[in-house]
Amino acid sequence: MNTSRSSSVLTDEELRLPRTPGVIRRYWARHPRLADVLIVLACFVLSVAPNGAVRIATTQDGTLLPGPPPPLGSVIAVTAATLSACLLLMLRRRSPLIVFLAAYAASLVDLLLLQSSTGLLLIIASYSLAVYRPSRAAWTAFGIGMGAYTLTALALWAVDAIARQDAVATVSGQLVLTLIGTLIGTNVGGRKRYLEALIDRSRQLLVERDQQGQIAAAAERARIAREMHDIVSHSLTVVVALSEGAAATDDRTRARDASLAAAATARGALTEMRQMLGVLRDGDTDAPLTPSEPVSPQATVESAQRAGYPVTLAVKGTAEVCPSVGFAISRIVQEGVTNAMRHASGALRIAVRIAHTDGRIVVEIENDGARGRPGTSGFGIRGLQERAAHVGGSLVSGPAGDGRWMLRADLPSAAPHEEEPDD
Repeated sequence: MNTSRSSSVLTDEELRLPRTPGVIRRYWARHPRLADVLIVLACFVLSVAPNGAVRIATTQDGTLLPGPPPPLGSVIAVTAATLSACLLLMLRRRSPLIVFLAAYAASLVDLLLLQSSTGLLLIIASYSLAVYRPSRAAWTAFGIGMGAYTLTALALWAVDAIARQDAVATVSGQLVLTLIGTLIGTNVGGRKRYLEALIDRSRQLLVERDQQGQIAAAAERARIAREMHDIVSHSLTVVVALSEGAAATDDRTRARDASLAAAATARGALTEMRQMLGVLRDGDTDAPLTPSEPVSPQATVESAQRAGYPVTLAVKGTAEVCPSVGFAISRIVQEGVTNAMRHASGALRIAVRIAHTDGRIVVEIENDGARGRPGTSGFGIRGLQERAAHVGGSLVSGPAGDGRWMLRADLPSAAPHEEEPDD
C-alpha cells in the first residue's frame, strides 16, 4: 500500500541537500540508537575499569608496594552510580542536562569513595550538553560542575581523606576532560545550529517562492478574466444591437451596413482575443508579451453610434498619460458604454466625458435610462475598480438622481509604479 510522504520530506528533497560526507558518518546518522548503545558500553567499561586496578602505596623509604584493595562496598556503589549515569546517556539528545548532572553525581561518588574520576563519561556528557543546548548553558554548567567538584576535593584534602597530590591530579584530570568535551561540543553544536538555520531559511524561501507563484498566477488569472470580460462583453453587445437592427429594418442597404459592422466588430474582438491568449501558448515566439492596444474612447463611441445608441464624447484639456493609465481609460470607457447599452437600452442620452486637470484625469459615463436597483453580481464594475486601483486611482458607479446613472473614475496622469525618479 502506498503511503503519502510528509511535506517536510518533499521539501528536503526539493532543497537537494548534499549527502553527509563519509560512509561511517552516514551509517551512524541512520542508526542513532546503535551508536548510543556502543557509547554506553564504552563509557561504562572505561569508567569502571580503573576501579579494579592495583593501587600503589609508597613507604617511608621510597619503596613502591601494592596498596590495600578498595573496599568492596565502595566499588559496588561507584559501579552502580557509574552504570546509572552511563545508561542515562541514551537520553543525551533529548535531556542532555540530566545526563550532565548524572555524570557529575557519579564522578562525585567516585571521588568520595575511591578518589578517582569517571573518565570518558564526563567527556560525552559535557559534549552532549554543548551540542544539544546553547553554548552559554554548556559553559555555565561546566563552571558550576567544576566548582562543586573542586570544593569537594578541597574538603576531602582538608580532613585528610585524600592526599594533596591526589586531589590536584583528580581535579586537573576532571578539568581537562570536561574542558575537552565542552570545547568540541561547542564547536560541533554551533556548526549544527548554523546548518539548521540555513536549512530552515531555505525551506522558508521555498514556501515564499510557492506563495509568490500562487499570487502571481491568481493575479494573471484575474487580469485575463478582466480582459476577456471587456472584449467579449463590449463586442457581443454591439454585435447583438447591430444584428437586431439589421433584422428590424426593411432597408436592404441599412441592413447590409449593420451586418458588415457586426462582422467587423466580431472580427476585431477575435483579433484582440488571439493577441491576448497567444502568450499562454508554450513555444509561441511570435505572440506579443505586452497587452494589445486597447480600443480608443473615440472608436468605442463610434461603434456604439453605429449600433444606433445616442452616445456622445467630450474631451476637456490634453495631457500625456502613461501607457497603463491610457489602457485603463480605454477599458473604463468601453465597459461604461457597454453597460449603458445593455442595461439602459431606452436611454435618450449616453454622455462620455474625459477631463484632464492638474495631473488628474476624470472619466464620467452618464446615461438617463437607469431602471431598477443596481446589481451586485457582475464582474465588469469590479474589474474596473481593480484597474483604477492598479494605477493609483478610484472608481465609483451608481444612481445620480432623476433617472440618471453615473460611472466616475478619478485617475492620475502617471501610475505610481511608472513615475520617473527625480534627478
